[in-house]
Amino acid sequence: MERMRGRVYLVGAGPGDPGLLTLRAAELLARADVVLYDRLVSRGVLALARGAKKVYVGRAVGDDPSHQETTNEAMARYAGSHRVVVRLKGGDPVMFGRGGEEAQFLRGLGIRYEIVPGITSGIGSATYAGIPLTHRGHSSSVVFVTGHEDPTKRRESVKWRRLARSADTIVVMMGLSRLPLICEMLESGGLDGSTPAAVITDGTTKRQKVIEGDLSSIASRARRAGARPPAIVVIGGVASLRGELAWRR
Repeated sequence: MERMRGRVYLVGAGPGDPGLLTLRAAELLARADVVLYDRLVSRGVLALARGAKKVYVGRAVGDDPSHQETTNEAMARYAGSHRVVVRLKGGDPVMFGRGGEEAQFLRGLGIRYEIVPGITSGIGSATYAGIPLTHRGHSSSVVFVTGHEDPTKRRESVKWRRLARSADTIVVMMGLSRLPLICEMLESGGLDGSTPAAVITDGTTKRQKVIEGDLSSIASRARRAGARPPAIVVIGGVASLRGELAWRR
């Protein structure tokens, strides 16, 4: 198969604050001919691609899964006519970002690609909220888990009750709509209801909001506060350190 002329760069845009973009990502945006960007990519990051054609390919949780096929087709099409195609994703491209699947698609067509890591929202948002995900006095282990698995799977692979005892810190991404059920399953799995927890919305941006509580109350607190995606949930003793370590108000 003849190789297409362009290269596709699967680039992590970071959690929101343009200042957290990597140097490699900024370099590629400045050189880009085309930028295929997701819903959570900030305007400040997009502004760095001054000379590029910008194409929105974003999707939200619950959208038609076939939308990914449209995105794949766009990557292939633009790779055939442009040299530098940036596929720009919020956070990190391979942390619940389907970057691995897109790399497989590109490889299957013989399209050259590069994966450029970004700061995942699970880390960036917690840090901007003053919550260290590990701390020698509170947490020696952390697990990142999606709250919204592939709807086409026959059964869920996340075992929430087992997860309750598997790590000191649990970071749930894309789980706000299922938070009551998630908390209930973690508690029934043995995690104490008084375990500190926090919901962080629009992390690292000027709109960032932090809702604090514990495992038994965080879902209702988030609902009363009107919390909306994008959001991450941090569950574990480290969430109690926000009062002491919050540096960004």
